[in-house]
Amino acid sequence: MSITDPLGFNSDRTQLVDHPLYKYVNFSTARGGGKGGEEEEEDDDDEVWLKVREEAKWDVEQEPILSNYYFTTILAHDSMESALATHLATKLSNSTLHSDTLVGVFYGVLKEDPEIRKAIRADLRAAKERDPACISYVHCLLNFKGFQACQAHRVAHKLWSQGRTVLALLIQNRVSMVFAVDIHPGAKIGWGILLDHATGIVIGETAVVGNNVSILHNVTLGGTGKQSGDRHPKVGDGVLVGAGTQVLGNVRICEGAKIGAGSVVLKEVPERSTAVGNPTRILGKREKPCRMNELPGVTMGHTSFLSDWSDYVI
Repeated sequence: MSITDPLGFNSDRTQLVDHPLYKYVNFSTARGGGKGGEEEEEDDDDEVWLKVREEAKWDVEQEPILSNYYFTTILAHDSMESALATHLATKLSNSTLHSDTLVGVFYGVLKEDPEIRKAIRADLRAAKERDPACISYVHCLLNFKGFQACQAHRVAHKLWSQGRTVLALLIQNRVSMVFAVDIHPGAKIGWGILLDHATGIVIGETAVVGNNVSILHNVTLGGTGKQSGDRHPKVGDGVLVGAGTQVLGNVRICEGAKIGAGSVVLKEVPERSTAVGNPTRILGKREKPCRMNELPGVTMGHTSFLSDWSDYVI
């Protein structure tokens, strides 16, 4: 049995047996080979993974010097989960925490949890649709540290929920060190998440982030003191949190709300309203806030509430 490398040369499978990734890679030419039932059907319908592979092959044609990199990270794998587990493990390993160990941890969780698998693909779509700097799915998967940090957190949160707290906290620490994103493994995060740029994001243990939420760099979803218990923000579906925002305490950012860059939020933000400033004020006032028709977490309209130069406060 032979396989074809990214440059089109045939290689005998036996030559790859000693490769450190071999035990995690299925070299079958049929996608989902050796699987059955619902998992095989799911793989057959996985358009995002097929697109990732197509984009990887295209990139190799444009930059042959990257052929080995793309083969190892994408083209040698038969599933998104295998590729992502390997890539995260490579990023987060160090001299004493070997990548082989982390591959086993990541792949084990990703393979067994269908909700995480769906969330991964929703996050990739979110980056491609909302971030004009995202040129392809494979670009996001390989290069966007916000996406990578979010997927590593999904694994850590699963381990945390299983009582494997030491391992979950270790992954949190490695993500913080490598990606400069610090998300406690106890935090609950939905799907369709965009952590844009991501540097400096901090999310506390009891925080909850809904679906289709976009969060920019240097955002804190934190507490206000030493108190324990439920002490962190709850962010609803479709919310946009601007760069440098600090949301402190067990406050709710309701569905479809927008938080302007550099804001400090200490109180609830009403549904589909815009909050700006330090401390925040609600545009149109809290009693009758100006309401948006679209979800800012999806549209990414940071200044859509401005209709005239007189709306700027200088």
